[in-house]
Amino acid sequence: MSESNPPATEVAAWTIQRLLQWTTQFFQQKKCDSPRLAAEVLLAEALGCPRIQLYARFAEVPVDPALSRFRDWVKRHATGEPVAYLVGYRDFYAHRFKVTPAVLIPRPETEQLVVQAIDVINHQQWQKRCIVDVGTGSGCIGLTLAKQFPDLEVWAVDISAEALAVAAQNAESLGVQERVKFLESDLLAALPSGNPIPLIVSNPPYVADADQSQLEENVRRYEPGAALFGGFTGAELTQRLITQAAKALEPGGFLILETSPMLAEAVRNLVLSSGEFSDCSITKDLAGLPRTVQARKNLAD
Repeated sequence: MSESNPPATEVAAWTIQRLLQWTTQFFQQKKCDSPRLAAEVLLAEALGCPRIQLYARFAEVPVDPALSRFRDWVKRHATGEPVAYLVGYRDFYAHRFKVTPAVLIPRPETEQLVVQAIDVINHQQWQKRCIVDVGTGSGCIGLTLAKQFPDLEVWAVDISAEALAVAAQNAESLGVQERVKFLESDLLAALPSGNPIPLIVSNPPYVADADQSQLEENVRRYEPGAALFGGFTGAELTQRLITQAAKALEPGGFLILETSPMLAEAVRNLVLSSGEFSDCSITKDLAGLPRTVQARKNLAD
């Protein structure tokens, strides 16, 4: 190549580093949540490697079929499809849970409920260590507790058969399937009677019907409405659960509910107005927002 003929401009290769940089900027333009994290999760899953390995492979140039899979996911996420549904999982409390559009995507704030449940279980001397997880969805709450306590029995309850199928797969992957019973039920309606429960936990639907338009578009379009909307005010379904829980719990048993920060005080009032509970408190999540309501059923006279 002579000096009179300068070399043609080289096209930069689409290395892992360049793909991440471009995709992060693209997601930022599309106003996607956590654009860098989303780019890394999608690329790592497309390549079939842990996310941390991407940093040791920056100079590598991905090829098909991984590259085509990644590009397809990028396009779909840019239009709102959640990363968790694209890759098929979401990490929650150090465990990986399979998710599909049949279940709500586990949120970090729900880990607050798990922390409280662990504290309750650790400080109680129950004759039978058994809990009920109402509206189990992926099973992230009940199965995490089953994993935490090897002698704990869990009733995983959901009105959706499709959701229960996902939870059953997660129970098997966590190795707790022998201690989990799956029950298709409208709240606690189908729970067998005669065996009072010491602890009921739930992240019930609590979005008000009128607030549907205020939800983020990716939530409204892709996540199951039955797991989101709790009635006209958002608290109607929770109120039904409180009434049923009062009958299902043993004296001195605990009820822990996740709710909307806007509804926390109203839910607390519903619990107390039932006349069946005491020691009712509201706990804030890591963002400082009222997130859970915990109460104890009155002891028998």
